[in-house]
Amino acid sequence: MKKRLPLTVTIAAVAATAVLGAGFVSAASANPSAAPAAAAQTSTINGYRNVGYFPQWGVYARDFKLKKLQDSGGASKLTNLNYAFGNINNQSLECFIANKAQGEGPNGSDGAGDAWADFGMGYTAANSVAGVADAWDQKLAGSFNQLKQLKAKNPQLKPMISIGGWTWSKNFSRAAATDASRKKLVSSCVNLYLKGNLPVIDGRGGDGAAAGVFEGIDIDWEWPGSNNGNVGNSVDTVNDKANFKALLKEFRTQMDALGAQTGKRYELSAFTPANPADIASGGWNDPEIFNYLDFGNVQGYDLWGAWAPTMDGHQGNLYDDPQDPRPANQKFSVDKAIKAYTSNGVKPSQLTMGLAMYGRGWQGVTSSTPWGAASSGAPGRFETGINNYDDIKNVGTDYYNAAIGAAWRYDGDKWWSYDNAQTIKQKADYIEANGLGGGMWWDLSGDQSFTLGSALVDKFRAAKPGPVTGGTTPPTTPPTTPPTTTPPTTTPPGGACGGLAAWSASAVYTAGNQVSYQGQKWQAKWWTQNEPPKTADGYPWQLLGNC
Repeated sequence: MKKRLPLTVTIAAVAATAVLGAGFVSAASANPSAAPAAAAQTSTINGYRNVGYFPQWGVYARDFKLKKLQDSGGASKLTNLNYAFGNINNQSLECFIANKAQGEGPNGSDGAGDAWADFGMGYTAANSVAGVADAWDQKLAGSFNQLKQLKAKNPQLKPMISIGGWTWSKNFSRAAATDASRKKLVSSCVNLYLKGNLPVIDGRGGDGAAAGVFEGIDIDWEWPGSNNGNVGNSVDTVNDKANFKALLKEFRTQMDALGAQTGKRYELSAFTPANPADIASGGWNDPEIFNYLDFGNVQGYDLWGAWAPTMDGHQGNLYDDPQDPRPANQKFSVDKAIKAYTSNGVKPSQLTMGLAMYGRGWQGVTSSTPWGAASSGAPGRFETGINNYDDIKNVGTDYYNAAIGAAWRYDGDKWWSYDNAQTIKQKADYIEANGLGGGMWWDLSGDQSFTLGSALVDKFRAAKPGPVTGGTTPPTTPPTTPPTTTPPTTTPPGGACGGLAAWSASAVYTAGNQVSYQGQKWQAKWWTQNEPPKTADGYPWQLLGNC
């Protein structure tokens, strides 16, 4: 599945493809034009966000299930986890989930989805976050259920559904085109992901099955008003900019309306471009859109890549490189991207800097010097020209240029541009010095030990307090195991309710555990925590009778 837009004007192929604290900040600070129903709950690390994208497809060949994020300590060091991605239906122009493989060509994304990864796949005790095997008949399994378990162990973590991406942005323009279509799209996304009303597929899902899994929505429209997106995308170069702003307003409106019912305030973020042309075409640097967004994740990578196979170069340089031989409109840097927003009045605190857990590479290279000749994209484990940080971190010789904030590796034939510990520390200093709201990672499967993510967290902890207010900083070393809980009695003496422990929001219950609640006896059907017993589709409780 493909994900990110290279910043060149014409591209033939593009590849894809914490905690440390929970606190509160007034909703008005993120959305002054709205009247939200509840205080905006956020998480920070000493006033900074640490956002990570989890790829839906990571559970397959990459063997990156959420248990690995928990075991590495990464889950305890993230504030937001963006689940990538949700798709928009080509016919109804609504959020949807289905089991249909991604096809090729302009129509390849039509109807595509992976309900199996989302909520169908059963987990064993060995690969489950909770260490408990899924039951065959439970309504919610897959990564969505693992997200629920991850959140139970890391209460600061805010899972968000990311809609779109490079491959699945095809239908955004049509869905945003009218007031009626915007309302329809947003209502469907809120219903599916925030209310958790899943389709029933192969016995999984149902109304409320995923309730409480997601606490926000991330908009990944690549790119409104621009033809630099994927082949086959719907684009309205005249109206997309205004429609995009109206779409964000509609998301904020409907999410706040739901918050009035649930007592929560759901976060709204977006993945935002680095190319000044794409920023302008979509109006991304219009401060008004940040009245609706809580924050934007600015693209800080894919500034160059092997879609241009004959010259290597930096894909995530912090500053402009004086040696960059490209035309002026293709000389990109993270600093240039950030300033395209802040110079137009966007608050730095509402921007997080995109950071890479992967590298872009070339082969046939004869010099370690950047911008050298190459023959083609370097072989990658999953696709040409791209490799995970884990795959390249020890390849050849490491190089770092502090003047431009860039690192690369060279082994005499292959040349890889990537982020390493030095660039992460330098970029963290930039985040602090410029008052940015934190960092964002694409994607978590590339650094499965969370080495780079931990380096960023260490810098945030040592920095002056960041600008995202309301967060608290917990102990430096989070617990590696959840608090011990006493399992409830499974067989009450004499069958009386008095012999059962009362249901507790903090206790973990597994299949067969019994509790008393509001004068009734209940039995857990599968793993659950912080879900009060009630008889509803998708809930993990079975009513046994009155006391």
